[in-house]
Amino acid sequence: MSIDLTMIWAFIIAFGIFAYVVMDGFDLGIGILFPSFAVGEERDQAMNSIAPVWDGNETWLVLGGGGLFAAFPLAYAIILPATYPLVIAMLLGLVFRGVAFEFRWRDPGHRAFWDMAFSGGSLVAALTQGMILGAILQGITVADRAYAGSWWDWLTPYTLLTGLGVVAGYALLGSTWLVWKTEGSAQDHAYRLTLRAMIATLLLLLAVSLYTPLLDAKYWQRWFAMPNVLFAAQVPVLTAIIAALLFWGLRMRWEASLFLLSLGIFLLGMIGLGVSMWPYVVPDSVTIWDAAAPLRSQVFMLIGVAITMPLILAYTGWAYWVFRGKVGKEGYH
Repeated sequence: MSIDLTMIWAFIIAFGIFAYVVMDGFDLGIGILFPSFAVGEERDQAMNSIAPVWDGNETWLVLGGGGLFAAFPLAYAIILPATYPLVIAMLLGLVFRGVAFEFRWRDPGHRAFWDMAFSGGSLVAALTQGMILGAILQGITVADRAYAGSWWDWLTPYTLLTGLGVVAGYALLGSTWLVWKTEGSAQDHAYRLTLRAMIATLLLLLAVSLYTPLLDAKYWQRWFAMPNVLFAAQVPVLTAIIAALLFWGLRMRWEASLFLLSLGIFLLGMIGLGVSMWPYVVPDSVTIWDAAAPLRSQVFMLIGVAITMPLILAYTGWAYWVFRGKVGKEGYH
């Protein structure tokens, strides 16, 4: 039986993107929510909760972007020119928030400025990531295996909607993370923010879900034609169940479970994305097989991933285990 390495690589890239959304999503969410926390102990607890892990979380962005370039070079060559302004803005946002994270401790005289840079960089990074997703879903103009659109094709009402959806979703991850990791007034504030973020996320998720099938008849077919609908319908049903559990958990003041349920929303969103796009990497122009690197390149890279990914997963798990538990103003305890 032959092994389809292209499909394996598609799942590796999807896993890397999901891991990035999960791990960097909550600390970007904390940055988005940061201005709402009181100066002093609340902000310090929020920062301390991600201090040991925030930079390691961005490892998965390298895997997602670098893996796309290596395993699906044609897709990379089409998507990047189509979203250059968004990619540049995202990287600048990540740079500003990274610098601000370090300098707010070392330059207390300008802490208000660095807090603003941390929050602004987080917001820009989250918004542009959502808009990149929207730009891919709404379709990219391709001619002769190259991007043939204009500089501003990415800017549409749909991409703004997906951008705001990701901002709200990251805010939900950030608030539920803080519910789990903080205590006292910071935790009480996080509970209040979680309710607002939940409502915003679910409303925007519903809007995107209704808008997407209207973009292209093929999206409509993948979601509503038989027998596809028998599988696809499970995604909104499970999302509704998780949403109900989130509201119940918030009422009962659950802690870790709220964060895990929020991750469930993102997992179902990822599955929904797969339903819409599969097997295209650039809908409806380039399939994963059209975009794939030569077989020998895939085999060579797969050997490297087979060695490095378990090490990354092991180190990440160990880091989160070491810094488990609540965080106070001075750090973990």
